[in-house]
Amino acid sequence: MKIARLTAGVGIVAVGAIVLAGCGNPYESEVVEGTEITVAYNSGFFHFNDDSGAGNNTANGNVKYMTDTGFSYYNNTPELVHNEDFGSFEKVSDDPLTVEYTITADAVWSDGVPIDEADMLLQWAAISGNVTDAFAPAATTGYALVTETPEIDDKKITLVYSEPYVDWELVGPLGVSAHGTYALAFPDEYADVQAAYDTYVGSDEEDDLTAYQDAAKEFAETAKEKVVTAIQDGDEEVLSALGEAWNTAYGYTTLPDSPAAALTSGAYVIDDIVEDQYITLAANPLFTWGPSPKFEKITVRTITDSTTALQALEAGELDIWTGQPTADILALANEIDTATVQTAVQASHEHVDLTVNNGGPFDPATYGGDEAKALAVRQAFLKTVPRQEIVDKIIKPLQADAEVRNTHLVSPADTERYPVLSEANGSADYAEVDIDGAKALLAEAGVSGPVEVGFWYPEGNVRRGQEFELIAASAALAGFTLVDESEPDWLFTDPAAVPINNHDATLFAWSQTSLAVGGSDQIYACYSDPLQKGGNYNGYCDEDVTATLLELNKTSDFDAQTDLLEQAETGIWADAVSLPIFQFPGLLVSSDQVSEVKSMPLSPDYFWNYWEWTPVEAAAE
Repeated sequence: MKIARLTAGVGIVAVGAIVLAGCGNPYESEVVEGTEITVAYNSGFFHFNDDSGAGNNTANGNVKYMTDTGFSYYNNTPELVHNEDFGSFEKVSDDPLTVEYTITADAVWSDGVPIDEADMLLQWAAISGNVTDAFAPAATTGYALVTETPEIDDKKITLVYSEPYVDWELVGPLGVSAHGTYALAFPDEYADVQAAYDTYVGSDEEDDLTAYQDAAKEFAETAKEKVVTAIQDGDEEVLSALGEAWNTAYGYTTLPDSPAAALTSGAYVIDDIVEDQYITLAANPLFTWGPSPKFEKITVRTITDSTTALQALEAGELDIWTGQPTADILALANEIDTATVQTAVQASHEHVDLTVNNGGPFDPATYGGDEAKALAVRQAFLKTVPRQEIVDKIIKPLQADAEVRNTHLVSPADTERYPVLSEANGSADYAEVDIDGAKALLAEAGVSGPVEVGFWYPEGNVRRGQEFELIAASAALAGFTLVDESEPDWLFTDPAAVPINNHDATLFAWSQTSLAVGGSDQIYACYSDPLQKGGNYNGYCDEDVTATLLELNKTSDFDAQTDLLEQAETGIWADAVSLPIFQFPGLLVSSDQVSEVKSMPLSPDYFWNYWEWTPVEAAAE
């Protein structure tokens, strides 16, 4: 799950058929020399490690999807596709659940260093939390059940689960590189490679490129060995340094000085970054283990304003755009003669979270530890959120049949479970705005107004600005004063920089990245160390909800899953810590200069088939 601006999805949909990709024929590049495409997203890239808590954001995930390689991906059916051009994975035992991963391709990082078992072992160590607490992953779901250090062999890793895990097929043990992370943790040991890289950058000579790659390979042999040894021996000194680098050293908004911070395993490499403007990717000349892209370069522009984006597309300065549309934006898109407009409901949902551990109005500590009083204040506030008005005024002009979403854990697309959960989970208490009820709750709790609420939403997002105005006006009627704390950088999502969310309420969306059944513990489970909180940005903790969600992760029976979902849903609603509002209406606009642009309900949205994007002139030749 990634923030839409979270890796399991919160919407529950049965996993469909498995599709195999990879024809086994010799790789042949289809990159058309000199071609470049410019696309846009409403927020910019800022972190290369999107598996970390700090980097877990859709804008980063979009870029990483095009620069990374994995064992599988989703098509837009959606079906899980196994990338057999890169490797394979197989369940070799049910008791205990054992899965073996093998990298079958001669795959290398963008510096020429082989992708191997050390990289996969680091991914397990970083995300599982079973070796050290130095890493701050966005989620530990699945990995945490692999409690013993996995066995590794040449380009192989075997994960043995201590308990059943229903979504085992969605675990992909490859993230950032082991030797790159070691280089960032111990830069002095990387000095010779850095010097060779700097020489190559200054000369752009083939011989200097070879010298840099040779130096990187020599360094990597020792670095990978040290990473593996540290994990297997539990060397806390080395692991602590690796964790610090994994958490923070991949965060940047301009091209990093160290190539170790931008090593890619997929079809593209990072070519250039200009903060708040764009990131440009260039085709990776070493890539041979997946479908070949067509465009030599892809530039992802950061355009927060939808009107500006569509004006750029109409002027020929932009080829693909998606965003959070309003009725005016949809009308504007339809007026562009050279554009193709696609609309569909997305697997993202808007919600408001209330922070319960920051000393604010929703925190029991504010009332001397009085849980009941804090609960009453939270309930009162949520009763003022005009969900139906938001849907009617902002969403229905885009999607006439749009409805208020009344579940946290499943989407309305789940036609079997959604009616069951939404009917019994307690959402009926917030079906309509109830100002009198909110006032009564505050009075019974002995809380007098005005109650000041620091309210965050992403600055520059027009639709969320409109939502804020509607919420603020309604909440004021019950004695709540909303303070606009909008800012563009999502600082509260970085657990290393902001261990406790300083905003009392936040408005954003969860983007579903898979058809996972479990994984909601990423957002709603208790935690003791802020570095391990995943997506639980509001400090929520209900031991019963946590236990239920952890049980869900290992439950395969459909009816039992539904019972657990119902229990967790009821608990979350009873605690009044979050309020879903609506499912995202999607709008995808592409120019007549590119073909094969296809919408996708899951994140990474339209980027899912970037390798199929075809320059129209090239397609016509």
